[in-house]
Amino acid sequence: MVHVNRKVTIAFAASVAITGGLLATIGTAQAASALTALPGSAAAAATPGAQVGTVPDSQKLSVQVWLRPDVAGATRFADAVSTPGSASFHHYLSPNTYTARFGPSAKQADAVRSWLAKQGLTGVKTSAQRDFVSASGPVSTVESAFHVQMNRYRVTAKGGKSTVIQSNDRNVSIPTSLTGDVLAVTGMNNTAPLAMHTAKSVHAAAAPTCSTYWAQHTATFKPAFRGLTKASLPVCGYSAKQLRAAYGATSKNSGKGQTVALIEVGAPTSMFETLAQYASHNGLPAPKSSSLRQLLIGRGNDCGNEFDIEEQLDSESVYAMAPGAKQLMVEGDGCDQRLQGVQALFDAELAPLTGNGTHPLASIESNSWGITGGETFPVVYANTAHTINLRAVAEGVGMYFSSGDDPGISVPASDPYSLSVGGTTVGLGAHNNRIFETGWSNNDAELDGKAWYDYGIPRDAAGGGTSLIYAQPAYQKHVVPSSMAHVGSGSHALDRAVPDIAADADPNTGILQGVIEPDKNGNPGPYQTFVDGGTSLAAPLVAGLVADAQQGQKKAFGFVNPLIYSLYKSAAVHDPLPLTKSTPAQNRAAFTPATKDFPALLSVFDSQLPAYTDQVTATGYDTMTGIGTPNGGAFITALRNAAG
Repeated sequence: MVHVNRKVTIAFAASVAITGGLLATIGTAQAASALTALPGSAAAAATPGAQVGTVPDSQKLSVQVWLRPDVAGATRFADAVSTPGSASFHHYLSPNTYTARFGPSAKQADAVRSWLAKQGLTGVKTSAQRDFVSASGPVSTVESAFHVQMNRYRVTAKGGKSTVIQSNDRNVSIPTSLTGDVLAVTGMNNTAPLAMHTAKSVHAAAAPTCSTYWAQHTATFKPAFRGLTKASLPVCGYSAKQLRAAYGATSKNSGKGQTVALIEVGAPTSMFETLAQYASHNGLPAPKSSSLRQLLIGRGNDCGNEFDIEEQLDSESVYAMAPGAKQLMVEGDGCDQRLQGVQALFDAELAPLTGNGTHPLASIESNSWGITGGETFPVVYANTAHTINLRAVAEGVGMYFSSGDDPGISVPASDPYSLSVGGTTVGLGAHNNRIFETGWSNNDAELDGKAWYDYGIPRDAAGGGTSLIYAQPAYQKHVVPSSMAHVGSGSHALDRAVPDIAADADPNTGILQGVIEPDKNGNPGPYQTFVDGGTSLAAPLVAGLVADAQQGQKKAFGFVNPLIYSLYKSAAVHDPLPLTKSTPAQNRAAFTPATKDFPALLSVFDSQLPAYTDQVTATGYDTMTGIGTPNGGAFITALRNAAG
């Protein structure tokens, strides 16, 4: 595993210095060698002890050679185009113009394409905006071209299950003459996805084991856990009306005229029907045929679709906030497991940015996925995500990422050009009033007979913290406390802190989601509802609300972080606060009574336990909720005013 400690210094409305350079980590070739190895281009699992065989020479592989753009120039433009007061503020570029000014050159693409063809690879093709060159060939040809051996390795996958993956045995090597042209090579590693989508479902039973609003039902229990003997039952799932009231979406602000792209892997089989049912059950306008467009990349669901529920959650969450906005569901190839499944997501991210060359296909991309621990992964992940984000900023497309459902940093949420959306636990009363809101960080426990089994914080908290690789961007200066902008006590540099903003994510206070799942014959099943959550809920909620704010405006807000941070400590944002011993017991935890099949469960809110997380909920900016949560119509009005 490669630990990257260099910093990319981001300075808004000023010149940009790449100090050390995350994007300049290509190794130095020895003078006598015509080849240069690309660090971080082999899977961490590719160790000799895990090898169980080789990949057959005849097996076909497809690779993508990502081309290096003008990072320094693109960064300067990204800063200028997103900084209020700059002469370039909101003067966006078309996809074609961005490529011409900052993208990889035709000469770069030609050089890489020519080299790949000479190696015997076929189907050599440059992508529409020259972001990468793709090629295919048998394993033997790929091995010869990149000076690697393709092996099979046994790894432990999700749930502790043993599985076999394939990867190159070492970093790939390319001609030294091409090192200035090539950013990364992907396609040889098919390790299973790690924490790609972050949604977490809790199927609620009928009342009185859940409530329609916060503290409608409470329960007492013994023995005490962390001093508590009373808690509220979790909500059965908030309706769209409740969520719209919580974050100030009104019928006047519906996102009309805006397009939100949802970045997915695979395709829901009945997405429009699900959306129509969701609208009907939640008193929202029925979707029109133009409300949802599905853009399929590759083979769709030929290999199954394990993220079907996630995709429906994304669509419904945006629709709850912005029923008048159009949705573009970009469906990455579910069969493409390259780069731990992230390859399909990178390709899906690029599709709206490529657009038709003249315009991108959306002004907002909602990404409910992330790579937990991604900053300590090989640099190919962060490097590629960063260059995609630079293109998005220049084109006026906001990139919204879930901060994750585990304590700690994830990629691409930590990138300074991402809007990282954290999570909260929010109690809404009988009149949709906010009773309390705090950072989502639950200490879970299970009642085993007469004793509690303490799970700690098991994937039941929003991601966040301090970046290992990015310096503090200008928009965070004088907002993020220095104590939250250091990596370790010995660090003196200020670093990028995550998240930027937050919304409801706790499954105990989540959304009442509806799904239509196919039966064993592939036919649509009935519409079913259950409570769902995760920062996969929070990110599309915020994306939908910003679409509302963009409604009727001359320009899209694009990279919105400088605008968002200008609202800090204003009436536009609500500050989720830490819970204390004086907080009423019913607002400090959720209790799910035992059933025939499951024991009683308790989730204690805002658990800032050093054994599990170094994140905190605090007054002002914090690493659970960022600057806070959108505060009703004041957020929409203030965002419009900040954009001028």
